[in-house]
This record gives sequence, C-alpha cells and structure tokens, in this order.
Amino acid sequence: MASETGPSRPKYQRIADDLKAAIESGQYSPGDRLPGESALAEQYGVASLTARQALKILRMEGLVETKRGAGARVIDFRPIRRHGIQRLARAQWGAGKSIWSADEERPVTIDVQVNTVAAPAHIARMLEVEDGDSVCARSRRFVLDGRPVMLASSYLRLGMVEGTAIMRIDTGDGGTYARLAEIGHAPAHFREEMRCRLPTAEEAERLEMPLERPVIKLCRTAFDADGCAVEVTEMTLDSAAYVLEYAFDA
Repeated sequence: MASETGPSRPKYQRIADDLKAAIESGQYSPGDRLPGESALAEQYGVASLTARQALKILRMEGLVETKRGAGARVIDFRPIRRHGIQRLARAQWGAGKSIWSADEERPVTIDVQVNTVAAPAHIARMLEVEDGDSVCARSRRFVLDGRPVMLASSYLRLGMVEGTAIMRIDTGDGGTYARLAEIGHAPAHFREEMRCRLPTAEEAERLEMPLERPVIKLCRTAFDADGCAVEVTEMTLDSAAYVLEYAFDA
C-alpha cells in the first residue's frame, strides 16, 4: 500500500499541506489573499484544476473563504473553545449565567423559536413520553462574528414546562436549567453523545458552510435528581468553528 505521506500523495494534497503550513507559520495572516489557481499551477507545475482542488481543501477545513473574483483569503476567526464539563456545572447556570458564557466572551446572536410539536420517535423514547405526544421545542441558531456556528434544538415535556418562562423566547438569567430548578426539576446529571458526519443540505445552508465539511453532532440529555430525563438537546456544530475541551480530575 502506498504511503499517505510519500511521493505518491496526490499533488493537490501536497499543495494544500504547503499552504496550511504557511498559514500556521504566519506567512499568511488573517485577511491575506493566497496565490490564485494560475499562480499555484505555475509554481507547482500542475494543471489549474489541481490547484483548485488544493484551495478547495482549505475551504473545506475552514481555513479560507473564497469569493468570486476575489480569490481565497485566510479567514479571520478564532475557534470557540467549548468546555464540555465546566459549562454544565450548576455553579454556572445556578448563578444566572448562560452556558454560552462559559465557552466564549465574544457576544453571540441567538435566533430563537419556541413551538409545541409532536415528539419525534427518538425524542419520545428519551423523554419517556408516548410517540406523537406534544413537547416544547426550543430551536436556536448561534451566530458569532457574523458567522453561523451552531444549530440547537431542545425538547422538554410540555406538561412539565407549560406556563413557565421556558415557553418564552427569553427564559431569563441562567436559562432553561435555572427555570427547571425553580419548578423542582434541576438538572443533576448530564449525558452527551458525540459523532461526526457530513451536513444535510439544510444544515449546510443554515450554517453557511460547504457540504464537504463535516459537522459535529452532539446529543445531550439532562436528568433531574430522580433520574428523570427533563430535557434532550440536539446540536449541530460547524467542525471548523470549534475546539472541544474536556478537563477533569483523575
């Protein structure tokens, strides 16, 4: 089998590696324009299509953005460092802070929709309600520095939260978890599952990202002290926008 790093490595991949190394070393700074397809083709002695494939890799990995007539420019965006454990601590939402603020100080725009929907089958199983039972669905799109970075949908038992601030666009300080605590169902335990896949066409459109770039899919279930699932949240993250960090004692 040919080596992935040897001479047989595709030319477009080797060009992409060189460009990534140049970006990482600071040779190209955020906002700088990379050499165009013609310049790269001449420099490496390849066809323009090969150079185009190299630039496509950088775009797919979230390192550059391409605009018609303007070439490829290095993206000026600092990834979000998502603190997988600290962000869910009661010391965070119990003190009236948002979960988001545990990860990021930059202001974020959140588009929120709250609806009553029939529970999808897998959500019904996780919340232990009947298929098709009505649940509260809170859908959000997070936009940071003008860039959509995450989609999230949370589902809660309607009988538990109907008439509470959880059914409003603005749930107040501490968010949904603080409101659950007020009605006697404070989250006491969380479980998160993570996987990666390519986005659907709708996800790519809403996140304004290429279809070839993977998304991170997270599913979080919050349980109260009695072990009852009180919320299920499904998240879709632009993989190029996040660093997932988990820090805990041995």
